Amino acid sequence: MSIPADWLVVGLGNPGSRYAGTRHNIGFEIVSALAARWELPAARKRFAGLLTEGPAGVGGPRVAVLLPQTFMNDAGQSAGPARGDLRVALERVLVVHDEIDLPFGEVRTRLGGGLAGHNGLKSLRQHLGGPEFVRVRVGVGRPRSSDPDVVADYVLSGFREPREDVAALLEEAADAADAIVRGEREP
Repeated sequence: MSIPADWLVVGLGNPGSRYAGTRHNIGFEIVSALAARWELPAARKRFAGLLTEGPAGVGGPRVAVLLPQTFMNDAGQSAGPARGDLRVALERVLVVHDEIDLPFGEVRTRLGGGLAGHNGLKSLRQHLGGPEFVRVRVGVGRPRSSDPDVVADYVLSGFREPREDVAALLEEAADAADAIVRGEREP
């Protein structure tokens, strides 16, 4: 049994170097940046993922930061057991993920809501016990075609936008998640 956490912060992505830097892995990048910002210790393997725990900065709430290593579509298999063991309320689970229904550069937050066909979110809903978790939706844009193969290729490819624009997007999303966890912003 672990020490209870005030928040479970989950980054969605796919494990392995093949997927690093892709649109689909932006959740991993943002949550990793948050762990560094909060000066959390090195992650260790737990709950079929990489987990680190500690305060969200000086005087911040206790957080557990999780990068599921199950592949995106099965992320709930990692996050569900972590939530149970860490005794985190569903509305205190914060998930950072890519969102093709938002234009590149837009960040939106919400508590609950629809899943927009996102298989990683479907897995989380199933294994967390409902859809009422906090989401930081990070706009990566959408390809012109709605063909599933084209969409898959798009989210599994790297960004074409300028590097500084991607860095600004990562920072904005990390700031939003940080503010929610610290109670400075409502989802």
